[in-house]
Amino acid sequence: MASERLFFEDLNVGDEAESAGRTITEADVVNFAGLSGDFNALHMDAEFAKKTIFGERVAHGMCVTSIATGLWFTMPRLATMAFLGLEDWRFVKPVKFSDTIKVRRKVAGKKETRPDRGIVTFDIEVINQNGEVVQQGKWNMMVQKKQG
Repeated sequence: MASERLFFEDLNVGDEAESAGRTITEADVVNFAGLSGDFNALHMDAEFAKKTIFGERVAHGMCVTSIATGLWFTMPRLATMAFLGLEDWRFVKPVKFSDTIKVRRKVAGKKETRPDRGIVTFDIEVINQNGEVVQQGKWNMMVQKKQG
């Protein structure tokens, strides 16, 4: 069922999941610029961007990361208590307007921290429509344990 959640005990090192896809649009980038205050010409000015190594405008790295956090919710749901942070997060390749991204997650580690919860570390890859990794790193989540 869609409402079922995976608890700490349900997750095993090596478990994998992949999100639905989402196409990055100009509106996403413009809205992110307004929200973040990052109006860098690389993202906003088509004529400027033509002269860069990318040859066109690209999405903000943090815009892509933010969208990836939303795509997380298209995968099997966790009994998440808190998102604790990113580790060794890398922007590997640019994401261009009209690229479609997905998130791949793999359980990399688990550690019980209290009787009612534990920390789960996920290896994360954000991939584009060609299967190329555009961002990667680790996400640490506090996940609830089943109540006896």
